[in-house]
Amino acid sequence: MLKPSRPLFASLALASVCAWGLAACSFSNPMQSTPRTSVYQTERFQSDETFSRLFDSSVEDTCEAARRALLSQGYLINPGKVGTVNGSKRFQPDGEVHVEINFNVVCVPDGKNAQLATVFVSAQQDRYAVKRSASSTSIGVSAIGSISVPLSSSQDSMVKVASETIPAGEFYDRFFALMHRMLSEQAGEQAAQAASSGNAR
Repeated sequence: MLKPSRPLFASLALASVCAWGLAACSFSNPMQSTPRTSVYQTERFQSDETFSRLFDSSVEDTCEAARRALLSQGYLINPGKVGTVNGSKRFQPDGEVHVEINFNVVCVPDGKNAQLATVFVSAQQDRYAVKRSASSTSIGVSAIGSISVPLSSSQDSMVKVASETIPAGEFYDRFFALMHRMLSEQAGEQAAQAASSGNAR
């Protein structure tokens, strides 16, 4: 039987040491793990956020434009207080995922004599997933009492798995642009009504 030469034996030993070192490095020390940043630390509270926009119209006209903008996109308007508009819309990206967006609009007077209005908007996205639970039934047996027998059928229910406020960005920019268009249409309607009223006199 041939004995391994010293260079070959040294190479095998070195390879074993390196493999052991790599394996040891692959296990992270939980005491040295980097702590996660808290969610509140990402809140900047800076003026460049686009959750609000100033409109050259009254509070009533501005909120009406927001209501029409949401209605035109298929949102269901929920009853709310004066100066607020609440709408919701449901989506189903696939068979087992359900997404719901809830829009909250607040219109407040601004400027001299409240001739302007500032609109604050935030939208929340809730995500639901199908949860299945097997159903069972009890069968009475005179000798041993009742026993529970699982059935092949299952009950499906929607469970909320995530919820977040949609961050400021193009989503709200498109909504504000649609509000501007609705305000222009409303101004045209009011001008036409005023003209017809003047001609009727």
